[in-house]
Amino acid sequence: MFDHDRPEEECGIIGIVSKDRKFNAASNIHIGLYALQHRGQESAGIATYQDEYLHIKRGKGLLRDVFKPADFENLSGNVGIGHVRYSTTGSGYAQNVQPILARYWGGMMAISHNGNIVNCKELMEQVVQRGSIVRSSSDTELILHLISIQKERDTLKAILGVLNKLQGAYSMVLIANGKLIGIRDPFGFRPLVLGKIDNGYVISSESAALDVMDAVFEKDIKPGEIIISDGSELKSIDFKKDERNALCVFEYIYFARADSVIDGTSVYEVRKRLGKELARLNNVSADVVIPVPDSGITTAIGFAREADIPFEIGLLKNPYVGRTFIHPGQSERDMRVKLKLNPIRSVVKGKRVAVVDDSIVRGTTSQRIVKLIREAGAREVHMFISSPPITHPCFFGIDTSIKKTLIASRNSVEEIRLFLGVDTLSYMTMEGLSKAAGKSLDELCYACFNGDYPVPVIEDSEEGKLLLEDYRVLEM
Repeated sequence: MFDHDRPEEECGIIGIVSKDRKFNAASNIHIGLYALQHRGQESAGIATYQDEYLHIKRGKGLLRDVFKPADFENLSGNVGIGHVRYSTTGSGYAQNVQPILARYWGGMMAISHNGNIVNCKELMEQVVQRGSIVRSSSDTELILHLISIQKERDTLKAILGVLNKLQGAYSMVLIANGKLIGIRDPFGFRPLVLGKIDNGYVISSESAALDVMDAVFEKDIKPGEIIISDGSELKSIDFKKDERNALCVFEYIYFARADSVIDGTSVYEVRKRLGKELARLNNVSADVVIPVPDSGITTAIGFAREADIPFEIGLLKNPYVGRTFIHPGQSERDMRVKLKLNPIRSVVKGKRVAVVDDSIVRGTTSQRIVKLIREAGAREVHMFISSPPITHPCFFGIDTSIKKTLIASRNSVEEIRLFLGVDTLSYMTMEGLSKAAGKSLDELCYACFNGDYPVPVIEDSEEGKLLLEDYRVLEM
């Protein structure tokens, strides 16, 4: 992530349960979370359950910053959930670090959530008016409060009652009654998969986490499906009605790991097809193809093969630079890019360079990357983007909620080209994106490109504020 000039995913979640009471859920979750670290680097946490008590360790920073070997001595239990977070709703305060847990009429409950509840403010006002004390600004805590005030004194029925009220995107894992529960919203905005281990099950944001945990992929949890397991038995409940599928298409373009499979489709293969389709759509005249690492690498491979142009690593990424302190007097933003990316002069000097990247949000980092490549001696710079222009904000868990900050919302492609300083600029088309993903336009959410929100909204064109209209509450 360079100066937040990419769409930012909110988080990654994982849960595990084993019928073996001596099973160490925490250490397995910790391993799985490393495969989801790309989905959130702001905070991390693990909660486990044993003998009617919840144990938790969480904190701000990367997994390596939050967890030490001694922590796992206190995280006993055969059921657990984990979380890595990048905040959208709710600030980065410690109170918002997940998992979030609470005691309610059914005992102890913990929750990890990926997505964004768009009617959070309205529902939060309702629970506060009922006397609930809210500690965080997170929509995840809201879900716990809503469960606790349901009239039904049956946990599953209470959860179903809450799902009636939630509007927006949510994939989540919960610990309740000593069981692991996984839920994916009726539109399927965020991915969620089920895996099998010896004596139990795993639920995760991505299949890549199953791989590192030696879990066998069982299935993608369907939009509008609840999975419940105590490690021995597995129960599934469908609560979806007539909503169309609306998986965020950016899972294939950028968010998910390339080695993941989402809703039956390989992310790696989609990205290669994106590159091929992007090359087919354009008359490419260049000497070398280079990706913007890391997200542009797979797409650039497909692009180079289709265009029959040599593929090279022209930008080297420094993997050891996180948040950096820039000394006064230095150009902070330019220096951040230089610390994280450095052009390989022998690759680009005197060449016509085709640069492949996944998206342009604000345009500032792309502009600085182009500047680096030109300073390294490139004769021409041509930029190819594997997504259409991002013209509308996202309200379902992606950090592009202010429309006026999106460069494509107020500028033409030619104006963006001039701003970036490239010789040519080409974007993927909606049709090309659909073809590469192997899914029709009504199977994925493309709202950030065309404003067609699966949940009907009225959008403030300046601030990107969300107003809901005519949203049909699910009948259970």
